[in-house]
Amino acid sequence: MRKKKPRTNSLSSNDTDSHIRPSSIETSDHLRQLHRHEPKKNETVAVAVSGGVDSMVTTLLLKEHEHKVLALHMVLRPEDSPEPGEHVVKLAARLDVPLHVVDLRRPFRQQVIKPFLEAYRRGKTPNPCVICNPRIKFTLLLEQAAKLGATTLATGHYVRLLRDESDGSVRLFRGRDRSKDQSYFLYRLDQAQLARTFFPLGNYLKSDVKKLAAEAGMQEYHRPESQEICFISDNDYRAFLEQHLESDLPGPGPVMDLKERQLGEHKGIHRYTIGQRRGLGIPSSAPYYVIGLEPDTNTVRVGRESDLRRREMLVTDVNWIAARPPTSELQALVQIRSRHRESPASIRPTSAGTLVRFLEPQKAITPGQSAVFYNEDEVLGGGFIEQVLS
Repeated sequence: MRKKKPRTNSLSSNDTDSHIRPSSIETSDHLRQLHRHEPKKNETVAVAVSGGVDSMVTTLLLKEHEHKVLALHMVLRPEDSPEPGEHVVKLAARLDVPLHVVDLRRPFRQQVIKPFLEAYRRGKTPNPCVICNPRIKFTLLLEQAAKLGATTLATGHYVRLLRDESDGSVRLFRGRDRSKDQSYFLYRLDQAQLARTFFPLGNYLKSDVKKLAAEAGMQEYHRPESQEICFISDNDYRAFLEQHLESDLPGPGPVMDLKERQLGEHKGIHRYTIGQRRGLGIPSSAPYYVIGLEPDTNTVRVGRESDLRRREMLVTDVNWIAARPPTSELQALVQIRSRHRESPASIRPTSAGTLVRFLEPQKAITPGQSAVFYNEDEVLGGGFIEQVLS
């Protein structure tokens, strides 16, 4: 372990002890005073340890800032053993923290994998991390942390939490490293969850984190990271769907253009995504793209690239993190995929859901994905894209 404490990146001037104007969803015109939300010294903090460099450095930072630390390792995939792997055991020993393995395979299968399968069966394209975080990690794992005496659950997410001293609410912000920002995946967390959560890496760049691991002599103890869906080992989601849904999948059907002409036959709508160009098998001088999946008629709808750009969508099951749901139209930045650049839009509540209209058309808006609302770097909330309207 390093003898010298790491130089923790301080919050920038607009992160702490500063005044930030409220978002347009708030009726008060007072200035908010925000301070970093973190556990007090000597409190017991549980760290969700995956075996990667982020959770490893999170543990190092907590130990060096005088917190009592214990490690929680989740077992999620149905095919995995409930016993911890040798790598995780060695890592916990090297970090000198007690290790507790939490077997969450059954609730993970019921609350994450089954909705994932059902969404694809209905012609939608889900993001399982958006479901796993509020239901599994920041509910069930947080409950286990409390049973072990921890007041806070810390993870290696690149996001920031600031407390609004005017009303005591906890606000979620993008991480300093925009290339690693993970706020999109956490928009469904509520105040009770955020109040008992800590994200030590929010003010670090990924390069800082790797440097801290190297300085601590821990390069050999973390395993390579994966950007794929954790419960699909080979990243072949089509085979995963066919293995688990089997006869529930509708099978082949027509590929239709916007003029209702059949241009070919698809192999099952679960094998296609909005914006897909390759694998359509349609001879043409200009490429076709998937612009819609219609499970009621088992149709894959195709069009030209210009047809992918849409301006309006209906968003349902919206979660507002730190404010009451708006009663009138508001302006915000909206992000429609984890790697999408947020874009200005108007947001208006309706009886059918939340109507989002972009100032400029967006490419490949996809039902099943999440639309996350931002005020500059702050996450206001978000919901599921239910339908593309125009």
